Amino acid sequence: MRPIARLAFGTRSIEVAAGHDSVWAIIRRGGGGGLALRVAHCWGGCTKVAKLRAPADTLLRLRVDSPTGKQIVTFRSDDLQLPVLRVTTTLTPSTPLLIPYFPRDLYPLGSGDDPMTASGRVEAAQRGLNSGLLYLHLDKPAFGSVLYFQNLTALNDYFQATGTTPDSAVGGEWPELGYLPPTPPQSGTPPTNPLPAAVEVTMSDAILVFHDEAAADEQDSARRFLQMLGTAYRQLDAPATTYRDWVSRCDRTLHDLEHAPEATVRHYGHTYIHPYTAAEYPDIMVQMSVISALRNFAAWTQRDVPFCEKLEAGLEKFHDRQLKTMRRYLPNVGKDKDKLAVDSWYLYHPLLNLGHLALDGDTRARRLFEGSLDYAIKAARHFDYVWPIQFKVDSFDVIVEARNDDGLGQTDVGGLYAYVMIQAYELCGEERYLAEARRAIDAAKNMRFELNYQANLTAWGAAACMRLWRITDEEYYLQQGYVYLASFFHNTAIWESEIGNAKNYDVFLGATCLHDAPYMAVFECFDSFAAFEQYLKDAGPDLDPAARLLVSEYCKYALDRAWFYYPDALPADALAKEDIRNGHIDRSLSFPVEDLYVDGKPAGQVGQEIYGAGAAFVFATRSFHNISGAPFRIFCDHFPVSSERTSARSLTFGIEGGHARRATFALVRTGRSALPSFTLRTIAGDEVAPHLSRADRVEYRIPANGEVSLHW
Repeated sequence: MRPIARLAFGTRSIEVAAGHDSVWAIIRRGGGGGLALRVAHCWGGCTKVAKLRAPADTLLRLRVDSPTGKQIVTFRSDDLQLPVLRVTTTLTPSTPLLIPYFPRDLYPLGSGDDPMTASGRVEAAQRGLNSGLLYLHLDKPAFGSVLYFQNLTALNDYFQATGTTPDSAVGGEWPELGYLPPTPPQSGTPPTNPLPAAVEVTMSDAILVFHDEAAADEQDSARRFLQMLGTAYRQLDAPATTYRDWVSRCDRTLHDLEHAPEATVRHYGHTYIHPYTAAEYPDIMVQMSVISALRNFAAWTQRDVPFCEKLEAGLEKFHDRQLKTMRRYLPNVGKDKDKLAVDSWYLYHPLLNLGHLALDGDTRARRLFEGSLDYAIKAARHFDYVWPIQFKVDSFDVIVEARNDDGLGQTDVGGLYAYVMIQAYELCGEERYLAEARRAIDAAKNMRFELNYQANLTAWGAAACMRLWRITDEEYYLQQGYVYLASFFHNTAIWESEIGNAKNYDVFLGATCLHDAPYMAVFECFDSFAAFEQYLKDAGPDLDPAARLLVSEYCKYALDRAWFYYPDALPADALAKEDIRNGHIDRSLSFPVEDLYVDGKPAGQVGQEIYGAGAAFVFATRSFHNISGAPFRIFCDHFPVSSERTSARSLTFGIEGGHARRATFALVRTGRSALPSFTLRTIAGDEVAPHLSRADRVEYRIPANGEVSLHW
């Protein structure tokens, strides 16, 4: 290959060279071997490669000419945290361009620069339409760990022009790795979606993060992944968030729960929630999800919610006195359901919410919670803390063993179970419950990036590990929590899609509900948010900064993104109309749909999820903070770590998010009185100017890490 440039890159070097049909960057550390990154592919060969004048923040800028057009390749670097190389390639086609094929762009190099002699392992690759990432380590030669992150947001113009989606586009088989740009399917009828002539389009925006150490055990690997992902995240131009009025959404949702005939059904003289609009039988997970959220709302408003009390009155009918457990369905469930069948997580999630209520002093919840613990433990021990997908509640006979042919069941249920056992320990003080929590977390060893089955269960597993660390002071559990977090963030979409209907809503940092699900779901979204609040509350200053950044940013974007699950927030033509799996969609009801799609498929194909109605109450009670005697409340998209009323008209408010990030801090009018004038200062004494000022709200952007003082 013809040498073009040699670049200094910390302890590594970069050789840029032109081959027959590609321009390459060869990244080396020490002696032979390294990585080869294809930075430009030239159909018909590279006719000319020339250096261009580069701005001060740019290592190198190239123009690459070929018969198909002009490509501009820009190299940038950053080593403030971990070494980062960012290579962005744009193409301006010389003629309307149909693309039948692209090669992948990343190859590990062994001795003699032969990819076949490179020894290493891919730990994680893109799943579906989640983040376009690849996490690997190259052991021989000793190169270290690499996170390859393709910024898919920058490639939206390409996807729209070609009618493609980047489904599992980043991955590959060793040693042919990296990004495989999606191309239209080839058939007897050629594709008719060309890249337009003379219009520049971004073909690749690759961010590579390097670490000198190769992976060791799963805890080291997980923490390193979070650190490298956090570094890549800081390179992105993360989208702005929009304030959402979750308090008014609570009022509308509560009204619809109370009055909409599609929301409830009567059995045994009691009121129960339908899982979907006028569809499906009441089950205990659905009831407890809504009850727990409404109890949060009652405590936040400091007033009773009679509808919640009506729901609680019917809980006893789910308790099986013979088995001594909460059953999934009521005794009179229809014959089209197997009343003895239960999904593993369905056994424990209702106990999680009963535990929340019991710890808050609810005597009925405590009785039902404690009355189900022995069976919960019996089930865990029967399955040796490795739960199947579904089993018979009376016999433990397995109905569905595994989620697919990999033989894995509900891999993260142990984390949820551990959290329930910790609740039991805190409530009853018996060491046997703490021992059960330990056994469940220990049983999930070496699952690595296969740990995630369902997003919210994984989040509660992280929270359980953090709480176990605080109780036992054993570092192992702090580190094991990173394994849960790594598996969670592996399944997030850290990009903003403009494909199809997705242009009407936000998907940034959304987690797909299951390990292989094609959509993001509202229940998993707000339940993960609640779990992460507990995780951060227990974390303190010892939490890895990258983990704190990612968790804080997930919660920040959840407050914005989750608004679009509500049908009235979407255009009517963005919603499913036929083949809705459960019930129907009514845009007048303030209940969210279950499913949003990164690739813009119609939302709500699974149904309008009444058990997701708890979202509004969970978001409102965690992000809006009442100020006694003041005509306003505080909204903040980060959880407070400190808050003190320093005088009748002043207070301090502290948050701990990611360094060099911004948080939204707003003062929201609560009555008819006009808002007072405000002065907001940082801890350094600098006055913060409002970002937005309206009659009902004054909004600020403040550092996401630190304390502010408010005077009015």
